[in-house]
Amino acid sequence: MPVNLKYRVDLPPEYEKKKKERWPLLFFLHGVGEVGHDQSKLTIHGPPKIVKQRRELPFVVVSPQSPQEGWNVEALKAVLDEVKKLYRIDPDRVYLTGLSMGGEGTWRLAAAYPDQFAAIVPICGKGEPKDAGKLKRIPVWAFHGKLDNRVSVTHSERMVKAIQNAGGNARLTLYPDAQHDSWTQTYENSELYAWLLKQRRK
Repeated sequence: MPVNLKYRVDLPPEYEKKKKERWPLLFFLHGVGEVGHDQSKLTIHGPPKIVKQRRELPFVVVSPQSPQEGWNVEALKAVLDEVKKLYRIDPDRVYLTGLSMGGEGTWRLAAAYPDQFAAIVPICGKGEPKDAGKLKRIPVWAFHGKLDNRVSVTHSERMVKAIQNAGGNARLTLYPDAQHDSWTQTYENSELYAWLLKQRRK
């Protein structure tokens, strides 16, 4: 499938110096507020925001932009395939994350192509518990605010429980005082990135 989504690429500072090194990829899916064709919106939240603030992340960060509400998983896979060809990506360290609409996209993309990812981090996203069998081989760390009135916390709870019941490795962090924005403190957490870098595709 040809690539029909625009996307932003942020390279780690050492990328050009270390010509022989293959890098982990952090594939980030935005929420509904960043839908459209204005790529400057992509730096409002998540890993692109951190990079824009001149804080280093040891990943190639790729952030597609959806032109309309919702994610097309085939279009995302086309971006992923292209990025792997254009950049020095370690195929065993490809990580997927997203918030809200992007959290739902994370569940869906990982279920559609489970062999592509070393770990996923869905944040306040809806998933389909029937996909648990497809996700059981991927380490999952999900996040949600307990007071979320946009996407109920039960969506993350059901997904994590279903994956655990299928024999998978899934965990859920709940923020007791957070509403829909459970992503700011998640992406600010250095433990998240350390955990990701320990994961390898099985």
